[in-house]
Amino acid sequence: MAEFRMPSLGADMDAGTLVAWHLAVGDHVTRGDIVAEVDTDKSVIDVETFATGTVEAILVSEGQRVPVGTPLAIIREDAEVPQKDVVAPHEGPAAPHEGAAATREGAVPAHEAGPAVRDAAGAPVPGPDSRAGRRPVSPLARRHARSLGVDLADVTGTGPDGVVTTADVERFAAARGTAERGPAERGPAERATAEPGGAEPVAAGQVAPARAPLSGAERQSALRRAVAASMARSKREIPHYYLATDVDASRAVRWLDDRNRVLPVTQRVLPAALLLKATALALRETPDLNGFWEDGAFRAAEHVHLGVAVALRGGGLVAPAIHDADLLPLDDLMTRLRDLVGRARAGGLRSSEMSDPTITVTSLGDQGVDLVMPVIYPPQVAIVGIGRIRERPWAVDGMLGVRPIVTLTLAADHRVTDGHRGAQFLTALDRLLQDPEAL
Repeated sequence: MAEFRMPSLGADMDAGTLVAWHLAVGDHVTRGDIVAEVDTDKSVIDVETFATGTVEAILVSEGQRVPVGTPLAIIREDAEVPQKDVVAPHEGPAAPHEGAAATREGAVPAHEAGPAVRDAAGAPVPGPDSRAGRRPVSPLARRHARSLGVDLADVTGTGPDGVVTTADVERFAAARGTAERGPAERGPAERATAEPGGAEPVAAGQVAPARAPLSGAERQSALRRAVAASMARSKREIPHYYLATDVDASRAVRWLDDRNRVLPVTQRVLPAALLLKATALALRETPDLNGFWEDGAFRAAEHVHLGVAVALRGGGLVAPAIHDADLLPLDDLMTRLRDLVGRARAGGLRSSEMSDPTITVTSLGDQGVDLVMPVIYPPQVAIVGIGRIRERPWAVDGMLGVRPIVTLTLAADHRVTDGHRGAQFLTALDRLLQDPEAL
């Protein structure tokens, strides 16, 4: 039997509201099927299943709000489905990198273990909940414990299957006096849940009553709080360093113009897609910029899932992933980018797209901005900024001319890399853009 659990759809998510089921008891589902809609307060996300089998039971009703990791349904997996077809994270929608659900110690279902990760030397690293001696802990609770200086070994878990939740950590901290701080001393995430109109925290192991859907204004407010909490945490915890370089985009622009001239409008490739592909390939050469900082150590991601920052109508932004961007042909990457932006703004993002980014790319060139100095989205360890392509005086071999120039920036985590490594990444990015035919 497989438990279909409330997934973690972002580093700042502790609970979600089950908006709708797309299955019923007795239905047969296949890995990758969209089986539910979950409201994260930022947006409504289509959630996929990672199991193939028959639905045995539905445990949570529509409209109920439950903590991350709560079992939502039971799926009896098909006996004839080979396990290898279920666990391979790159063959379909992958589980969240932090583990969609904290699971019983030593009994982590393969399909919920998250994508395989490797350390900086390339050696495989087990997932956080599968390590010997570790307790089942929700991802947000683990981070919260670190921020409060709480030893998780001392905390009693009251979540599903004994999972230690954020509420457990806070109760423990309060009991020892750690939580006797004023609002001004509390972290942004703590304040966010206490603000008027904010999402009500859900006690561990409990299900909140059904509530009315958020209005447009309430959702915007919730989105701003989530972004504020994430960015404040980033600036508080991550020692950023910044690098920038101007890149001659003549070859790339000329090659794209020639290519697009013979194609229908719907098949043309934008410079943004070319820059994303070059970024993904440059990360292969600098894998220590592609991964996560968790539990006091870096874990390199096995795949390059580019999170693309998309501004939403009405304000706010999301950064869903383009999976395996380094492996996609340029035309396919353009198609994915166009589809992703459309669904981000109209609704219809998938859970794997929200939980899988291994690095984020943000571009404000279409807004006329020359230089972007972005903030890292934790627990990622780097973010790439792209400015507008504009004509500038540019000297080559002593000759001054006018060329299209784009300024590329990198913000990276000094706990993982230093400026030398960051410079290698930007140099590789520049080199790749000088040979656009090879992208």
